[in-house]
Amino acid sequence: MTDTPFDSALSERYLVYALSTITARSLPDLRDGLKPVHRRLLWAMRAMRLDPSQGYKKSARVVGDVIGKFHPHGDVAVYDAMVRLAQDFSLRYPLVDGQGNFGNIDGDNAAAYRYTEARLTRVAVDLMQGLDEGTVDFKPTYNGEDEEPEIMPGLFPNLLANGASGIAVGMATNIPPHNAAEVIGAALVLIENPRAALSELLEHVKGPDFPTGGIVVDSAETIAHAYETGRGGFRVRARFSTGKLDDGSWEDSGIEKQPGGTWQLVISEIPYGVAKGKLIEQIAQLIADKKLPILEDVRDESAEDLRIVIEPKSRNVDPDILKESLYRLTDLENRFALNLNVLDATRTPKVMGLHQLLTEWLTHQIVVLVRRAQHRIAKIDDRLELVAGYIIAFLNLDRIIEIIRTEDEPKPVMIAEFILTDRQAEAILNMRLRSLRKLEEMELKREQADLTAEREELVKLVESPARQKTRLRKDLEKLRAVYGLETLLGARRTTIAEAAPARDIPLDAMIEKEPVTVILSKRGWIRAQRGHVAADQWAEFKFKEGDELLFAAHAQTTDKLLIAASDGRFFTVGADKLPGGRGFGEPLRLMVDIDPEARIVAMIPASAEGRLLLASSSGHGFIAQMAEVVAETRKGRNVVNLKPKAALAIVRPILASDDSVAVVGENRKLVVFPLAEVPVMARGQGVMLQRYRDGGLSDAVSFAFADGLSWAMGGDTGRTRTETDLAPWRVARGAAGRMPPTGFPRNNRFG
Repeated sequence: MTDTPFDSALSERYLVYALSTITARSLPDLRDGLKPVHRRLLWAMRAMRLDPSQGYKKSARVVGDVIGKFHPHGDVAVYDAMVRLAQDFSLRYPLVDGQGNFGNIDGDNAAAYRYTEARLTRVAVDLMQGLDEGTVDFKPTYNGEDEEPEIMPGLFPNLLANGASGIAVGMATNIPPHNAAEVIGAALVLIENPRAALSELLEHVKGPDFPTGGIVVDSAETIAHAYETGRGGFRVRARFSTGKLDDGSWEDSGIEKQPGGTWQLVISEIPYGVAKGKLIEQIAQLIADKKLPILEDVRDESAEDLRIVIEPKSRNVDPDILKESLYRLTDLENRFALNLNVLDATRTPKVMGLHQLLTEWLTHQIVVLVRRAQHRIAKIDDRLELVAGYIIAFLNLDRIIEIIRTEDEPKPVMIAEFILTDRQAEAILNMRLRSLRKLEEMELKREQADLTAEREELVKLVESPARQKTRLRKDLEKLRAVYGLETLLGARRTTIAEAAPARDIPLDAMIEKEPVTVILSKRGWIRAQRGHVAADQWAEFKFKEGDELLFAAHAQTTDKLLIAASDGRFFTVGADKLPGGRGFGEPLRLMVDIDPEARIVAMIPASAEGRLLLASSSGHGFIAQMAEVVAETRKGRNVVNLKPKAALAIVRPILASDDSVAVVGENRKLVVFPLAEVPVMARGQGVMLQRYRDGGLSDAVSFAFADGLSWAMGGDTGRTRTETDLAPWRVARGAAGRMPPTGFPRNNRFG
């Protein structure tokens, strides 16, 4: 023994382990798309004669043979691999025909292998076609008692057709299923032109074709880049559809009308690899957590066909918004990562693009074709040798019989006299008497001629690459007809349709839009009454004893309410979050953190493009965009900076037509100036609107100068007065002003 440093020994042994894991467990071979466990499963089932035409046999027998003869691993791992080969929702083209419970799309596990039965499918037979024809090499099994094929020689493009996934030491693979007919179509293009561009291949290979259907919504550029590099991914969405139309196409809205004008959404296909049961639980959890308020219920009505029913909160919900929300919040849209990491013909891991992958697969198929021809030539040569001996025997039948009857050792005599080989002489001696008919002689000569002609053609095939391509093309065309797009098994299931990325849905879209009247009392209790109550009925609102109306506003449940406090802070409350109008409501201070010393000076429904005129008691003010004063937290947003002893006094919406500002002070002085002189700010003190010697600002309002300035007249008449001649009060911003027109309210308020 020699001493080896520990780190060197460790790294060497780890490398051996890693390589064995990669090549013997985790990565598929590009030539047949199988991992060793799958290959051994199929080989064992073939040895058990579990052909599609034969009866089923217990899965336990298959698993026992595999782990006993070929794959010395745990029975659970082997059976799990077998189950996957049988699941029509896992494999696009199942290789095992299972009978019994092999799991389902809900995510339920298969029954134990003692309860299930299995046999091979037609696809598996096509994949193993040629095993007895010298097409591939065989290697000893782990214990040397048997042999197993190193690779499956069949023409079926299993790697891309069924895909593969696995995690090796330091690397992984993830290959989606594809349509076999499309893959064969792309291969035919490469046979004709080995240098064909990727775009020509993608005219046939549109994208993945998942067994569970769905819709791939990536752009053509994204798909092309993934196939070019061998790395990328595909966004797969569920299919909303009520079923197939008369022409065989899917209805694409998924909207199913119900009595009374209501509707519901129907999901007919889900993304690949998503368990239906877990998906429904996921959607149900959204409802329970109230993360999707526009969703009322989810039901599984699946029988033979998948059918998941989504029920909206009301018929007014936008179906597209509901779909987009479900795509964003659930696995109704997921991403299938592409990693074309496979073992090439030299058992070397490599990430390949579609072009290289198909090229190397075709190279392998040419090798298989030539080896099959060579094997057949060897068989023909063997048979021609025997046929030539038989013909010699028929031509010299009497002498042959005489030798057999008279000689103790007839074989050496026959060999010497007729120049026969040992095999020929042995075959003649073993001939039956019934074979000595004249008819048999004619058959032998015909067979010799046919075999000689066949041999000549095969020799030409072996020696001519052009003939090999022609033969391979014909074989692929025959296979494509079997798995054609017009067949039941070969019809494409996944739709390739580019769609915009799942967009962020605004929060108000999650709320059912209804008109409400928001009521805020002087003591700070707030509620929302359904419908828009007319202003002349606001006096009928009920309040706690000693309380009364402070503000009321018409809004929608989707609106945000801006609430301004006298300390210059703005708070935001969702109209949908307010208590109903049957009681007295709830204290506003439970919803937002308003300073107990501050007064509420305004409550206004926010709009995206709206503007506010803000003014403090000190006479300073500015214009603020509503969108910029919306607060995201309970603490609100500090918008107006105030001088000592000053307070926020005025918060008024500015109409689009307004072009002037009127300000009146406690000293009963009025000024009018252009709105353009007031700056737009997100936060600050603002500019001087009106200057005071004593007192402060009483009221301010924006208006259209051409329409005149209006104010409410005294009493309960509800009438207003409009002054159109405002020239005496029109001055520059910041002036002291002069007394208002006769009849201006004594409270110094515009209304």
